[in-house]
Amino acid sequence: MIDQERLWQRIHQLAEIGKLESGGITRLSFSREERKAKDLVGSFMQEVGLHVYEDAVGNLIGRKQGKIPDAPVLLIGSHIDSVYNGGNFDGPLGVLGGIEVLQTMRDREIVTDHPIEVIAFTDEEGARFSFGMIGSRGLAGTLRQEHLQAQDKQGATIAEAMRENGFDPGAIGQAARSKDSVKAYVELHIEQGKILENTGLSVGVVSGIAGPLWLKFKLAGEAGHAGTTPMNLRRDALAAAAQLFQAIETEAGRTGSTVGTVGQLQLFPGGINIIPGEVEFTLDLRDVNESVRNQVEQAIREQAEAICNERGIGLQIAELQRVPPVHCSDMVQSAIRDACATLGLATTTLSSGAGHDGMQLKDLCPVGMIFARSKDGISHNPAEWTSKEDCAAGVDVLYHTVLHLAKYDG
Repeated sequence: MIDQERLWQRIHQLAEIGKLESGGITRLSFSREERKAKDLVGSFMQEVGLHVYEDAVGNLIGRKQGKIPDAPVLLIGSHIDSVYNGGNFDGPLGVLGGIEVLQTMRDREIVTDHPIEVIAFTDEEGARFSFGMIGSRGLAGTLRQEHLQAQDKQGATIAEAMRENGFDPGAIGQAARSKDSVKAYVELHIEQGKILENTGLSVGVVSGIAGPLWLKFKLAGEAGHAGTTPMNLRRDALAAAAQLFQAIETEAGRTGSTVGTVGQLQLFPGGINIIPGEVEFTLDLRDVNESVRNQVEQAIREQAEAICNERGIGLQIAELQRVPPVHCSDMVQSAIRDACATLGLATTTLSSGAGHDGMQLKDLCPVGMIFARSKDGISHNPAEWTSKEDCAAGVDVLYHTVLHLAKYDG
């Protein structure tokens, strides 16, 4: 079906940008590495003959016109930014797979009724600013000026980073699409789990996406001399945080569906012989059921207050982002299953524990996802791997899904 070798070559060309000695990659939003990646991916889009441009929030877009130019557009794509020391497939497979779909259509002289756009969304991961899905929020019209005040580790805001890259933070509203302008959004992504591998299947149909809740905790105790302060007189912020980490693991583990992760941790002053006076850490809490996630959140907040009160520690909790879980469109799921049937591929239905740009588009248009098998379920890691054959199988499914959805249905 699609050109497997061409797809594979492009995946590895892109993987050279931001490559580290570890073998992983770091491509943060509005960085030099991201700019190089956009230029490369944009050149692939141009090879296909797409109209290529960047919108007001930096989404890289390649448009293929349809027979009915004013018909709602079908969106496909993913992202090309990464986490710190990430892998080569999380995000790029969906973008490069989308380009391959349109190049295969061009090679076969296929023109659909609906226009089709492949998008590389800006900053899906949120690794730089601890605030993700900037591009998809912008396209959905939900990105706000206050969001642009989120800062990276050096204190630079999203707004400042945008200006440095030639974008006007005051113009973000220009990226928003209207509901009647978009027919659907379909994303191909690696599974980032072991279900497909354990069932021996190369592709899966995603039924829903777990909603991430990001919180930042700040615990304020009292710094002191490590050698002269008795244990019973200490207000050790790190000891309180450690107790809270255990509570997070316990509360998230009660439900069987919730996951909770402390991904960032800073302590101050940070001397080997100083009792930590302040601790800051983040919590990533997810569940496909929003009410269950909220119950776990409340239990963690209560435990945090109890622990800090007992130890004489000040507590502040800030909400970084709260995204509701998303049910994938029945229409798009059906189109994906039909595509699998056309190709003779067995498949299964599964949910996504990871967040994706489609979550931000749920009120704009029907959303759906295709998963490709991940080796050992490893992701956000240099060892992340999806085979050449599984990448191609996923793009083949995407191709037939696109052909189905891009037909004009009045």
